[in-house]
Amino acid sequence: MTAPILFRNLKLLDPAFDEPREGYEVVVEGDRIREVSDTPVTLKDAEIIDCGGRVLMPGLIDCHVHSMHSEVYTRKLEDIPLTLAAARAAGRLRGMIDRGFTTVRDAGGTDWGMKTAVEQGLIPGPRLFIAGRSIGPTGGHSDGRPRTSDGWNCPCCNGFAFLRVVVDGEDALRKAVREQMRQGSDHVKIMVSGGVASPHDPLDSLQFSLGEIETAVEEAENFGRYVLAHAYSAEAITRAVTAGVRTIEHGNLIDAPAAKLMAERGAYMVPNLVAYVAMKERAAGYGMPADMLAKNEVVLEGGYRSLELCREAGVKVAYGTDLLGELIEDQSREFSIRAEVMPPIEVIRAATTIGAEVIRRPGQLGTVAPGAWADLLLVDGDPTRDITLLEGQGRHMPAIMKGGAFHKMHLGRAA
Repeated sequence: MTAPILFRNLKLLDPAFDEPREGYEVVVEGDRIREVSDTPVTLKDAEIIDCGGRVLMPGLIDCHVHSMHSEVYTRKLEDIPLTLAAARAAGRLRGMIDRGFTTVRDAGGTDWGMKTAVEQGLIPGPRLFIAGRSIGPTGGHSDGRPRTSDGWNCPCCNGFAFLRVVVDGEDALRKAVREQMRQGSDHVKIMVSGGVASPHDPLDSLQFSLGEIETAVEEAENFGRYVLAHAYSAEAITRAVTAGVRTIEHGNLIDAPAAKLMAERGAYMVPNLVAYVAMKERAAGYGMPADMLAKNEVVLEGGYRSLELCREAGVKVAYGTDLLGELIEDQSREFSIRAEVMPPIEVIRAATTIGAEVIRRPGQLGTVAPGAWADLLLVDGDPTRDITLLEGQGRHMPAIMKGGAFHKMHLGRAA
């Protein structure tokens, strides 16, 4: 059995605090945190890590990623076989944990095979919570088929077809949700409004009827899972939350009544402002057409206001990024974007404790506490004073631990 690890000479930033606190030591044994002490720990045979006064904090949680979406203009994935798509996803996942994201919630397109590969150590990456294939109606945000085509090639020949499924009607939706459960999904993703990166649907379009959404929620909950919904407009958000959807993805065009409803129902918001900023800056260079970029302008304008409305209503807001293709390098940039309208500690909580609630692992992830999984970061400074220390592709993080094992360790180690 490996020796316990004792972190000392640190400043502890648990999200329960408003700022880092000195005088703590942390013991990791196996894949869990064994002890968090505000007095010196004496432990025989422990491996001691002298943190040099750095900040120790929980690993980060991104609640909206797409591991398999390796093209900014997703239609290009039609020419990508599943083998190449999986190899690209492996690189994307490695980059996420390099940035300190030790847990991610995939919001559509990643299957149990990729999750198992990470769990078995075949590829380095964060803990993966998966949705399987995103589900949408004909002509909706999941339907990227050209108007000249009534179908796709098989998913093994077409990376785009692997990511999503198109269904209509309550019976078909019920079967599609059950299939995602059979495939080991942790949650179910449905589309209830138009989207930026889809060719045929206006942003304010409503997708899936109330009965269809209720069917999806019923089947997911029957299996002990939950539904997340892609939704931009206040009307789409209201319909989804009324039907029992647990988390709203994006939500840029929310209004005060919809935010109030979310707070009353205990629904979570997962905004992705960095996605729209990055698409405005660079998506045209990767082939995204003008009509999609025009929709992006509309949702970008409403993004900051959506954060304010949710904060005023008391809606819990998790950290999410939704970055496609090469834009994934901006994953940590969401911290400084949100810090323009929120205190840094609130942004950090969005990426730790609130994220843990979203994936239903409170007390196990997103915290530095006895019994929690030992997912930890060492940071060269105080991110509550300088949020950009959580950016820079992990360059300010000399140590990254996931499940008690170091993914990265650039400090001296003593026996």
